[in-house]
Amino acid sequence: MDAMLKTLKRIVQEVNAAPDLNAAMAKLVLRIQQSMSVQVCSAFLWDKSVERYRLMATEGLNKNDVGTLLLEKNKGIVGLVGRREEPVNLANASDHPSFHYVHSLGEESLKAFMAAPIIHQKKLLGILVVQRTEARAFDEAEEAFLVTMGAQLAGVIAHAQATGGMKAMAGKSADSIENIRFDGVAGAPGVAIGQAVVVGGTELEDVPLYACKDPQREVSKLKAAFERVREDIKQAGKALQDQLQPEEQALFGAYLNMLEDSTLGDEVARRINEGYAASGSLAAVVMEYSSQFDAMDDPYLRERGADIRDMGRRVLSYLESNDDETRELPERAILVGDELTPAILGQISENRIVGIVSRQGSSNSHIAIIARAMGIPTVMGLVDMPVKVMDGKQLVVDGYRGHLYHNLTAEKLSYFEAIVVEEEESAADLERLKDLPCETLDGYNVPLLVNTGLLTDVVRSQDRGADGVGLYRTEVPFMMRERFPTEREQIEIYREQLQAFAPRKVTMRTLDIGGDKSLPYFPIEEQNPFLGWRGIRVTLDHPEIFLIQVRAMLRASEGLDNLRILLPMVSSTTELEEASHLIHRVEHELQSEGYDIKTPEVGVMIEVPAALYQIRDYASRVDFLSVGSNDLTQYLLAVDRNNPRVADLYDTFHPSVLKALKHIVDEAHAYGVSVTICGEFAGDPAGAILLSAMGFDGLSMSASSLLRVKSVLRQIDMTWARPLVDEVLNNDSPLIARSVLDYALKRYGVSVGPNYKDQNHID
Repeated sequence: MDAMLKTLKRIVQEVNAAPDLNAAMAKLVLRIQQSMSVQVCSAFLWDKSVERYRLMATEGLNKNDVGTLLLEKNKGIVGLVGRREEPVNLANASDHPSFHYVHSLGEESLKAFMAAPIIHQKKLLGILVVQRTEARAFDEAEEAFLVTMGAQLAGVIAHAQATGGMKAMAGKSADSIENIRFDGVAGAPGVAIGQAVVVGGTELEDVPLYACKDPQREVSKLKAAFERVREDIKQAGKALQDQLQPEEQALFGAYLNMLEDSTLGDEVARRINEGYAASGSLAAVVMEYSSQFDAMDDPYLRERGADIRDMGRRVLSYLESNDDETRELPERAILVGDELTPAILGQISENRIVGIVSRQGSSNSHIAIIARAMGIPTVMGLVDMPVKVMDGKQLVVDGYRGHLYHNLTAEKLSYFEAIVVEEEESAADLERLKDLPCETLDGYNVPLLVNTGLLTDVVRSQDRGADGVGLYRTEVPFMMRERFPTEREQIEIYREQLQAFAPRKVTMRTLDIGGDKSLPYFPIEEQNPFLGWRGIRVTLDHPEIFLIQVRAMLRASEGLDNLRILLPMVSSTTELEEASHLIHRVEHELQSEGYDIKTPEVGVMIEVPAALYQIRDYASRVDFLSVGSNDLTQYLLAVDRNNPRVADLYDTFHPSVLKALKHIVDEAHAYGVSVTICGEFAGDPAGAILLSAMGFDGLSMSASSLLRVKSVLRQIDMTWARPLVDEVLNNDSPLIARSVLDYALKRYGVSVGPNYKDQNHID
């Protein structure tokens, strides 16, 4: 077993290291042939353009047929394996009724035949075949090896198909492949069409560590390069100072701190003084540092590895070139990179950036946080995107669904062009609604609240007539610092939010870290962070953090009295009672200190399955409930919403999710407690109709969604919408549930906007 695992690992490493698909496939069949001691190993891949299996590599058969031999879908044993999607193991292939002889291959002397499918995310990609002259079936260990090899190979093939490698192998240009789609994670909403500009392209891994003749001169070059990058970062922050608030600007301060870190600079200088050139020394040190961060479990700290690499590339670019000319950029630039960071934004005029895509990162990356604040459609985690060949290409960024499109046909490109145009026209038209109430045709009022975190969200929210703040994420200003903010600093932050919306209510969630949110100065390293130490669990274990934050909230609310406190990740009444006790303790302490503090409303977030069965227990102890639909959906469906591999399983229209939401509303109202909902579902106009009809007392969403949701709700009658709830819930499929709602809206004559059209027909 150990020997087989070592062999598998070695083959996978060699295949992954191959420069292209051709070399990878050739290496694969050679290594399998050698490891299994067979006469033949071949690989066939499904070529969608001709609806045939194409021989991509062989060791032992006629290599002249590689790339040109095509096998029909329903013919031969290869076709049989493809149809069944399971391995076939035969002692003598010619005796099988599906046997199909191909004269040119030269397999006359071969008897035993075994084939295994290559499947990636439910899609059949191809077939692996081994053959030998002896008429004896392969044993179980050999079959297990080939099946495992096929599974290991699937990711490599899928990546090659996404980048056009397979079609290029067949003699076609990769640019001739139409309608290429890369799947990632939605970072910032919106659709953008523009020209790719690859940034941060200097590859540290490719820089050799070579000797130098003058170490002192190399050290001087290094210092000069560091200084130039410092100036670039300062200019980048200055260029965006009108677009960002102080908290977002702090991200650039973090970069400057890295550049000022004497440890890193001293280590590079030490390498230089050992006789190595500055560029190689820098690359070696940066890669060592960043690899330490990459190995960490905490997602926030892994992102810091990206920041270090970005900084290293910038310094390296000055070490390797003295060219000061600036690049001429297109009018509609889409920034593309392996690991994009906020400092990159300052290099390009903000009004020229229409989209951002990054091969690595998540919705929690600094670049995604800034992009959301600036309203730039962004997609992160595009693991299959070939960054190096994207420069200058026309791209379509779908920041709603986390997709990136390239080389679309005229018809399909026009689909997205229509969305962009209609979004722009709709945005202008929706402005007239900002001061009007969100009231249905039959007089039912639906409070529309906003989710905030950055100070820029305040301005956007006020411009769109928000009825208050349904969720203020207090962890965001914590994430923008290198230490816990003091009580005084927190008071200033919270006071600004409370004043901006007074007398409207502002719901402030206590510190919610853990999962995909972490602090660089308070790392949480766990194997399963989403089920670990997060939310209220952290702050109850550290009451000093919780007490200071609650003190700051209450002091900030003095004289305004529009504060509501929300407790995250509560899974038991014990946690709720402990947190409530601490809040009341702080209230009494402040009152005894002479502060005029009014008792704030306290609520609980419903976001874990355990809470579904304790709604009345919670309702008897709090003033309101708030559903966190993103996390609730994630936990109910056991789907990491930031993982592109399972993104298609994350669906708020899943019957379990819809029934859970209806249950929460009914239970809360039965006890006389109000319940709001925040998350992406509330910002979907169709979803907003369904949630309002269920009886939610308020919908909280991003500011960019507010006017569109208001527009749709003002077009409907609640007496028409309420019966829809049972009709939608009476389905066992998310697709059917969504279709029922869409059809009902179409019959009623309500348009939910271009962003929410079904895009299945373009993929």
